[in-house]
Amino acid sequence: MTDARHLRSRLAGEVPPAWRDTFLAVPRHMFIPDTIWIRGDDNRPAPLRRADAPQAWLEACYADAPVAVQLDDGDGSGRGYVSSTASMPRVVAMMLEAADLAPGLRVLEVGTGTGYNAALLASLVGTRNVTTIEIDAGLAERARIALRRAGWPVETITGDGEEGHPAGAPYDRILATAAVQTVPHAWVEQTRPGGLVVTPFGTAFHSGALLHLLVHDDATASGRFGGDTAFMWTRAQRTPHGVVEDRVLPEHDYAETTTDLHPYEPMGDFDASFAIGVRVPGMKSTLVYDDDDPGTQRYTVYLMDPTTGSWTSWRITPQAPAYRVCQHGPRRLFDELAAAYEWWRDLGRPAHDRFGLTVTASGQRLWMDDPANTVG
Repeated sequence: MTDARHLRSRLAGEVPPAWRDTFLAVPRHMFIPDTIWIRGDDNRPAPLRRADAPQAWLEACYADAPVAVQLDDGDGSGRGYVSSTASMPRVVAMMLEAADLAPGLRVLEVGTGTGYNAALLASLVGTRNVTTIEIDAGLAERARIALRRAGWPVETITGDGEEGHPAGAPYDRILATAAVQTVPHAWVEQTRPGGLVVTPFGTAFHSGALLHLLVHDDATASGRFGGDTAFMWTRAQRTPHGVVEDRVLPEHDYAETTTDLHPYEPMGDFDASFAIGVRVPGMKSTLVYDDDDPGTQRYTVYLMDPTTGSWTSWRITPQAPAYRVCQHGPRRLFDELAAAYEWWRDLGRPAHDRFGLTVTASGQRLWMDDPANTVG
């Protein structure tokens, strides 16, 4: 049986050299609950219990992969939606590196989860310099206990992380471990001028990129996107759950057209899909293969807006001269996607790291190359 020390050493070898000592110092398995969820034979989450398979559980704790630690916000509904994970260690290291941390800096972490990331922060900047906030009371209490037992008893607050924690402000860094589509201005207000806000940023269409914001003297912040990061959403900003069968109903009317645009062009390119996501808010995509076989070349892309009930089906078959598109509802989602893709192409196909965001008390705006060049 491979022990935790060996697995921790192996995991530390997967992260950037500057962070290896930190990852060696913090035992990840001490923060992972005894029951986690893995993908089952039916493609749904299946429990993996430490008591039943201790070695498999331990291997999962130290894999360079996210670990699902909660379903359905812990409500026991059985819907099977993953609502909290211990993030992929290499992505965690990338975020820590982006935060430009140093001993003594005061850090607010938004999204405690298991507490593992808070322990990594504490091992570098000091336990007294870290505050972590978690909206889920059960997760917060479990993390509080785990942090204390592991030797990093950081201040763990139960509350809405989008509001920050003003009692402890100002912070040198605010580091979010839950993705947002709109950056809360409270994070900017609670970070000292010259400090950083680092957060995963995504859209309903695109899984996300890392956003680095420098806070200015006038309580605004600006910075660029960089790095591929997919995180769980803050609860207030996640797109509603739902499957195709819930949203595309037989009685729906629709308008039918054709297109020669293949989904791979706007959806298979990270930079294109990032740009489309920020240009077309609220649009989810789901790909459904014929007979649930990913090996087939016959499939349908569904674009859906849960808020308005609009949907598009985009049918792909081999050697077809054109692809059938059906659109229902007040939004013509395929038309919006195609226009956004053309907009991105007209800009010269910019990489996502050429885009940036400025956050003010009145909202946020997207720019390219320079904050004065607003494009959103």
